[in-house]
Amino acid sequence: MSKHKPLVVVGVDLAGSPRRPTGVCVLCGMKAQTHIAFTDEEILNSIHEAQPTIVPIDAPLSLPCGRKSIHDRSGEHLRDCDRELQKRGIRFFPVTLGPMRMLTERGLALKAKIEEMGYRAVECYPGGAQDVWGIPRQHRDMKGLWRGLKELGVRGLTEAMTSDELDAVTAALVGRWFLLGKGEMLGREEGIVMPYGNRKSKT
Repeated sequence: MSKHKPLVVVGVDLAGSPRRPTGVCVLCGMKAQTHIAFTDEEILNSIHEAQPTIVPIDAPLSLPCGRKSIHDRSGEHLRDCDRELQKRGIRFFPVTLGPMRMLTERGLALKAKIEEMGYRAVECYPGGAQDVWGIPRQHRDMKGLWRGLKELGVRGLTEAMTSDELDAVTAALVGRWFLLGKGEMLGREEGIVMPYGNRKSKT
C-alpha cells in the first residue's frame, strides 16, 4: 500500500455576491466531494479543512495593465491571458464588464485571504476548460457536462450536483492537471490556468 498522500485540490466556482451560491469541490486524488457555500468564511473553512496544494478559483484574480483597482476607469480592458483566450477562440467576459466587476473585487479579496492562510490561489475558467476538453458547458447541457467529467476519470459525481458544483469540479480538475504538468498558465504573469487539450488522459 502506497504511503503517498493523494493530491488534494479545492476548486471554487465563486459567485459575485455572498447571497448567491458558490460551488466548492474538494478533489482528493480523483474523488470529488462538493457542497454549496455562501460566505467567504465558509469557503475559507473548507480550504483550511482540506489543506490543498492549490486552490483554482473561477473568478478574475488580476487586473488589466494600468488599472489600480476594478473601479479604475483608465488602463486596458483586457489582460494578457484574456488576449490568449481570444486567440484560441474561447468566449469570455472581460473583467471590466459591469457584472464582472463585483466578481473581480470579491475574487481579489478572497485570493488575498487564501494566501494569508499559506495556500496558493490561481484563476481558472471552467467554461474554457470544458471547451478544451470537448465537453459541454453547464448552461448548454448539464447532464453532458456531468458525463464528460465522469469520462475524464472524476469519481464521486452525483446527479444531484448543481451547475455551480459541477463547475467547481471542473476547476479542481484543471488545478490537478496543472500540478501534474498537463496544464499551463496563460499570460506573462499570474494569469489563467488552463488544461492542455488531451482528453484521453485520466490521471
